[in-house]
Amino acid sequence: MSTAWEQLEGAALSLARSAPIKERLADAYRNHLALVNADELPAALRAELRACHDALTRERPLRGEDAVRATVRKMSSRQADEVACSVVRLLPPWRARHGPRPRWQGPKCWMRPSATAPRSRGCCARVCPR
Repeated sequence: MSTAWEQLEGAALSLARSAPIKERLADAYRNHLALVNADELPAALRAELRACHDALTRERPLRGEDAVRATVRKMSSRQADEVACSVVRLLPPWRARHGPRPRWQGPKCWMRPSATAPRSRGCCARVCPR
């Protein structure tokens, strides 16, 4: 189960990939924003999240599509850009309150450094995965 922070970050990353803006917006909503537990957010961000939700589900779907697909289909590229910007703006207030997410440091060596291990091969000679 992902936290609200992880879902907001995932939505922002979905919007940053290379694809048409409408496709990225629908993906960000379906795979991340729809999964955010609004109770985990500060009150001000809850209203912003609801506004994004409403902006992405306002159209009535045709047969074989959902409200998100129908809404995004009817949006202009400029409207899609504006909603995408609203989604990305959710992240900085959350980050300011909770601090940056720690960066992944890579695998830690599970072996003790060997005094005889060659430096170019990592800390544990042949068995070290690094």
